[in-house]
Amino acid sequence: MRNRGGDRSRRHQLRPVSSLLPDFPWDTIASAKARAAEHPGGIVDLSVGTPVDPVDPLIRSALAAVAEVPGYPATHGTPELRAAAVQALVRRFGITGVAADAVLPAIGTKELIAGLPRLLGLGASDLVVIPEVAYPTYEVGALLAGTRVLRADGVTRLGPESPALIYLNSPSNPTGKVLGVDHLRKVVDFARRRGAIVASDECYLGLAWDESAVSILDPRVCDGDHTGLLAIHSLSKTSNLAGYRAGFVTGDPALVHELLEVRKHAGMIMPFPVQSAMTAALSDDAHEAQQRERYRARREILRKALQEAGFRIDHSAAGLYLWSTRGENGRVTLDWLAERGILAAPGDFYGPTGVDHVRVALTATDERIAAAAERLTAE
Repeated sequence: MRNRGGDRSRRHQLRPVSSLLPDFPWDTIASAKARAAEHPGGIVDLSVGTPVDPVDPLIRSALAAVAEVPGYPATHGTPELRAAAVQALVRRFGITGVAADAVLPAIGTKELIAGLPRLLGLGASDLVVIPEVAYPTYEVGALLAGTRVLRADGVTRLGPESPALIYLNSPSNPTGKVLGVDHLRKVVDFARRRGAIVASDECYLGLAWDESAVSILDPRVCDGDHTGLLAIHSLSKTSNLAGYRAGFVTGDPALVHELLEVRKHAGMIMPFPVQSAMTAALSDDAHEAQQRERYRARREILRKALQEAGFRIDHSAAGLYLWSTRGENGRVTLDWLAERGILAAPGDFYGPTGVDHVRVALTATDERIAAAAERLTAE
């Protein structure tokens, strides 16, 4: 007879995976959120970059039209989806040379980024490089795979290291900083000399304001050679599909094929209705242009109000955020904003060098953005 007590003892010795990870950052601002919610005019939540505008009817219709299809979807996505992605990359960003077979849908790009080091087979002997101020999931993915992690914004800081994976994020979340062609070329050249993979998170590529943003797959960056390069794209931002979990990765056909093979075994499959919706979104630029203009207008209102309130805005040339500082610890700024019914994200969420900033999102309704602007300039 099996010793059930012994089984329990052995189970208790297992190390929880969550113990490998930092505290979930959003849990640390609960008190500021509660304080902001006490404002008589209600909270203006500018902390999370979640879309608030409706999904375009064209996309909703595409989703509903296939809701009754009962079969399993393909992990690789439909041929129509992959073709639509290739064509959208050319139209919207001038990215050429992408093969349809080298497009792989993902169940939201956060899922892909968190799993990428493990999907690529990285482990304790490997080094993953992330930006100095970075979306937390890059570090989380490395920790889950048990790799070493180094924060670096330039290749010179890496010295003799030969990293296995280098994450780029341009335009950046949270700073809105844009990496130029020359910088990207240097990273690609370094990676190829050292045998590293470059994974470029390009979720905000369609939201450039003050500077042009380019893809790692742009011919000016990689000379049309996608070897060792992965570009990660999301429809959460300009198509408002955060709730659909719709993204994709493309680039080096061999790397994409390897990711596909592993994901097939793991059952990491985008639902078929979402694939249909994604195809419609990638095939239509009008809704994306309309959403972009909404964000442009909100950005101008909020940027002006922050500056009038004494904030300095750094970088923020693109993306959905204003990287802002009052020359003090970001947690102090967080409290100052909360007293006015505004919630932002403290810069320390994104790394030690972000401690003096807050990230202020543009993703609120026109009415809430106007409310925030009024409160910021009331004194």
